[in-house]
Amino acid sequence: MRVNTSMLLEMAVDAFGDRVAFGSKAGGMTYQQLLDRAQGAAAWLAPRPDARAAMVDVNSDAVPILFFGSGMASRPFVPINYRLSDEQLGAILARTAPAAVVIDAPVAQRIDSIDGIELVTRAAFLDAVKSKPAEPVTVEPSPDDIAVLLFTSGTTGEPKAAVLRHKHLVSYVISTVEFMGADEDEAALVSVPPYHIAGISAILTAVYAGRRVVQLPTFDAKEWVTVARDEAVTQAMVVPTMLGRILDVLEAERESLPALRHLSYGGGRMPVSVVERALQLLPQTEFVNAYGLTETASTIAVLGPEDHRVAFESDDPKLRRRLGSVGRPLPTVDVEIRDPLGVSVPAGEPGEIWVRGEQVAGEYLGRGDVTEGGWFPTKDAGVLDDDGYLYVEGRLDDVIVRGGENMSPGEIEDVLVTHPAVHEACVCGVPDTEWGERVIAVIVPVEGAVVSEKELQDLVRSKLRSSRTPERIEFRTELPYNETGKLLRRVLRAELAASFGETPSS
Repeated sequence: MRVNTSMLLEMAVDAFGDRVAFGSKAGGMTYQQLLDRAQGAAAWLAPRPDARAAMVDVNSDAVPILFFGSGMASRPFVPINYRLSDEQLGAILARTAPAAVVIDAPVAQRIDSIDGIELVTRAAFLDAVKSKPAEPVTVEPSPDDIAVLLFTSGTTGEPKAAVLRHKHLVSYVISTVEFMGADEDEAALVSVPPYHIAGISAILTAVYAGRRVVQLPTFDAKEWVTVARDEAVTQAMVVPTMLGRILDVLEAERESLPALRHLSYGGGRMPVSVVERALQLLPQTEFVNAYGLTETASTIAVLGPEDHRVAFESDDPKLRRRLGSVGRPLPTVDVEIRDPLGVSVPAGEPGEIWVRGEQVAGEYLGRGDVTEGGWFPTKDAGVLDDDGYLYVEGRLDDVIVRGGENMSPGEIEDVLVTHPAVHEACVCGVPDTEWGERVIAVIVPVEGAVVSEKELQDLVRSKLRSSRTPERIEFRTELPYNETGKLLRRVLRAELAASFGETPSS
């Protein structure tokens, strides 16, 4: 069986070639047109020997065209963060060479000449591939060929290029999506950037299901709500910070989204209070918490709509707690929790999340395969309960160790954000000579609200053990996030450590 990303598009064209694939229902790009233009992109790449197909741009029709076209030409697709500084962007492009780079025209002006890099504006690229080539490229990608290179958005060190091969992406899609499963009226709103694994999986899963995709060039909460309403969007995926801002708009403008049937969220830890608020504001919408990593080709665990409903409506603390989980692992993957020595621990005991399955890549360009016997160490801390529900406590290096006791920052944050005056909270461990680490919290209050440090400390003390009560609470107007909505806890930890005259732990 052929196993590559272009196969998924060709199957969709055979089934519903005239259906709109991307854009507005009236006048959007059909599946047949997408295939023709992707073939044009493959032909465009053909005279550029060995060139990777890179992109430094926002969401547009150029993204799926170049993505599928690069697959047809058996060239890696390399979407790169356009928000990087000039120096960072130049360094990553140099590592990507040789490459033909589709780029937003203003961003191109920021880049000096780089050996092996050819810059082509989005407009020029779309013009070059607007019609089907007379001689389509006949390269047959191997399942083991590299489909996508995604640079990680780490907060320290040089970004790593995660390698995703055709077999990893196709395995994820065909094991989680029903072919032609979408009705013709269904539309998915994609607002995550193309250099995020969620953006890649959104394209693939929508195409395989036959679902129209509406793209936002960049995320804006008001625009998101407007587009979702006007385009009768039925499905969407957001990261935690996006969902909170969307809910703010819905409340402020007394807006509803009756067409929205399914909303998935992931890409970071979601406060339970935000999930509960979403369930209240959008009662007709089915919610899914999807946990995955770039290195696992997207989702590996899911908390489904029924789990959300049961937990939200239950008075049983055990069931209610599941709103803070990421659900159960997919049937096609294995998940274990392991101690620092790599030994699997029983249910209920915390440790590092390890995962194994056909969709799991666990490989970095220039560094090779980092799996052990097929198992990938995620570097996420978590625990599996007796019923198989997975709880992700954050990155391993985020765990606070105070007096030999391991503490999850998320557990403390969940208590803090229950206070009506708290909009956001971040808890960090700062080096301490006596205890190893001291617990410090940074709070963003609700606009116009006033709350004291003691009041919040008393709240945590009443809900958790006293050792988990923040020693100090700082108030700020905002928390630092990267461009994909991940909280930059290390940035805060370094700032807080400096204020104590300490050196943050690595």
